[in-house]
Amino acid sequence: MSSSKYPVYMTLSDCEWSENISRASELTSPCILCERRCKALRLKSPSDNGFCQMSSISKISGFGPHFGEESPLVGMNGSGTVFFSSCNLKCDFCQNYEIAHLNKGHVVSDLQLASIFLSLQNEGCHNINLVTPTHFVFNILKAIRAAVNRGLEIPIVYNTGGYDSVETLQVLNNVVDIYLPDMKFGKSDDASEFLHISDYTQANFSAVKEMHRQVGDLVIENKIAKRGLLVRHLVLPENKAGTEKVMEFISEKISKNTYVNIMDQYRPHFKVLNHSVLGRQITKEEYNLALDIAKKAGLKRAGVF
Repeated sequence: MSSSKYPVYMTLSDCEWSENISRASELTSPCILCERRCKALRLKSPSDNGFCQMSSISKISGFGPHFGEESPLVGMNGSGTVFFSSCNLKCDFCQNYEIAHLNKGHVVSDLQLASIFLSLQNEGCHNINLVTPTHFVFNILKAIRAAVNRGLEIPIVYNTGGYDSVETLQVLNNVVDIYLPDMKFGKSDDASEFLHISDYTQANFSAVKEMHRQVGDLVIENKIAKRGLLVRHLVLPENKAGTEKVMEFISEKISKNTYVNIMDQYRPHFKVLNHSVLGRQITKEEYNLALDIAKKAGLKRAGVF
């Protein structure tokens, strides 16, 4: 596949942009952008902000070149990361709870967001990395379109907790080149305990299938990711993440060539500091077991990145 085909949004017509943005507006109010489907009237009622407690204006906690992501995203100049405030998951063990739970940050208009994208490109970043973007997809699409009209030409990374509705992902088709979802839990009972939602696993698996349908396996050119799916899976103590189920799903339903970052950096935070299981770090043995599980599942590009 030639790099001239990236980023994919360069192929969109004005009509296609308008259709995607119009559909995103419909999904935002009543809001079904994520699988909570709280149906908040975010574009019509300033006080009806739903689970994420966000209005119709983007709110961010910061932005800049980031060097802590996977190496194909970082390259030499960093990933152009934009951290959005709030979250549609709000995990009990969240390591960024001030942003995700307490909604720290400042509001930015769509045109200001477009200018941020362009400033990151001008700094040499290899991509625009949208962190926890689900609840602002409507604003993000408008900002990307405005930025494209002003010269944006680097890939969009959609960096999500993986609880997006398929309808939302469909409006991102031919806009996002790189999907970067978490696959947090392979078993619904564990997801329910720490995310307080009963259908995370089912919704997450459906979302990842749609992501892969759109972009395929990760394509890397000159050590830089250009397009495709990159999955993150955080290993939890006592296999609370259900690693075997996650790896089996990826291998059997997605692709054995899926790029999977099996992460070892779990630390107890926020509500689980004294939890009987999640109140400690993982052991080396627990992490190595997760690697073995991925290998036995036949995944060819799974490990630590």
